[in-house]
Amino acid sequence: MCELCRSAGPNRRSFLKFAAAGAAATAALPTFLSGPAAAQSLPQGVGQQGRRTLIRGGHVMSMDPAIGDFERGDVLLEGSRIVEIAPSIDAPGAAVIEAGGRIVMPGFIDTHHHQFETALRSFLPNGIMYATPEREGARNYLDDILGKLSVVYRPDDVYISELFGGISQLDAGVTTVHDVSQIHHSPAHSDAAIRGLRDAGRRGVFGYFEGYGADAQYPQDARRIRDEHFSSDDQMLSMIMGGEAYLPDVDPLDLWRLGQDLDLPIALHVVGSLGMAETMDRLIPHFTDKHLFIHMTGMSDATWRRARDVGAHVSLSVPIEMQMRHGMPPIQKALDMGIAPSLSVDVECTMTADFFTQMRGAMTLQRAFANQAALEGAENAPTLLTSRDVLEFATVNGAKDLWLDHKVGSLSPGKDADIILLDAEALNVAPLNNAPGAVVNLMERSNVETVLSAGEIRKWKGEMVGFDLPALTDQITRSRDYLFETAGIERSLFD
Repeated sequence: MCELCRSAGPNRRSFLKFAAAGAAATAALPTFLSGPAAAQSLPQGVGQQGRRTLIRGGHVMSMDPAIGDFERGDVLLEGSRIVEIAPSIDAPGAAVIEAGGRIVMPGFIDTHHHQFETALRSFLPNGIMYATPEREGARNYLDDILGKLSVVYRPDDVYISELFGGISQLDAGVTTVHDVSQIHHSPAHSDAAIRGLRDAGRRGVFGYFEGYGADAQYPQDARRIRDEHFSSDDQMLSMIMGGEAYLPDVDPLDLWRLGQDLDLPIALHVVGSLGMAETMDRLIPHFTDKHLFIHMTGMSDATWRRARDVGAHVSLSVPIEMQMRHGMPPIQKALDMGIAPSLSVDVECTMTADFFTQMRGAMTLQRAFANQAALEGAENAPTLLTSRDVLEFATVNGAKDLWLDHKVGSLSPGKDADIILLDAEALNVAPLNNAPGAVVNLMERSNVETVLSAGEIRKWKGEMVGFDLPALTDQITRSRDYLFETAGIERSLFD
């Protein structure tokens, strides 16, 4: 963990010195709290090898059909792993986390997040992806975020955005992220992104996408990155190869072959409003079960059929797709084709990165389509999505789409303990009448009370563990100021 995260006090000078040096992470998170919850002692040794931990008396929603749900149940951990789930478990000597009145479930899994943009949060609240005649002079994502701001990032800017964004998502119960980091302007930028992911203390999938400038080494640096940072499968971080089909002067098949040579899955944005339908049709023969297609707006039936037939994966960012003119989110199309999608947040320059927003967006849009079809008398109106369905999108499907379902995505014996405890006695939820419905339709990040990542406590009783948040906020604010000044973009707090 970073030096600031190990410190028990707000030593901002040492943090700034550390951040500039870009030191590697070596230490585990401590049992120190930065806020009022410091008075509530943490159970000792949770997540350490050989240490047993009992999560006792919660409303257990395992997301594993073989395990089921328990109105009152216990979850037993040993070190980083889940070993037993039952209505009641006798575990003498185990550390105990009391879960009465809490929903206990697997953490959320975000399959597509441009986390390097954390410093740019809310800058583009009304923008769309690209310039259009009717919006002449208005800021847009491709020209302003990627074309002007991203190109001035230093490695230190990458690091603090990655770290701060990761901590923020942990706070919201997102225990795994696929970081689509289009910020590889040099090998140092790539290494900084990986350090930031690692220092946040959660599971991460490093998406190696493009960069800009004379020092960019994409895609050939993929081999070094894999060998130096991802040589073992027994770690919290893994890697995906970015294989975009819209980059100028780059054959996507060269990128796909490189990913296959390195035994890496391949991910790419698939956006109909960027004119990609014909491109994807041409690439159909090369689809595999190691492809993750992001958005999939405006694609032909042939592309969808081939994706389904080979077992390719689909990630939807429903709120962003509606907001930024990607095209109509294809949630009903995916369901019609028999493809169970995962969910992702995309960009915080425009929309929040919490998963309650993602689940509600997906569910309400699909039900709007289905309800309208029923009202219009359609003979085969689509089946309405349920709260349980979108919870599967957010957990089980996310794990499958990142090739991590052998490790996470459900509360199952043998899997890693990526677990969240949600407060079902809070003012916005009580009295609890339906657990999946409460999570999807009522909750938000304030209900995320406790978070475990591979068995270690990252959030406890509503407070993040081991981070000097004021100092981190100072650092990302300094980074923000540098980025806008260097890019020559004036900020206005109000429109």
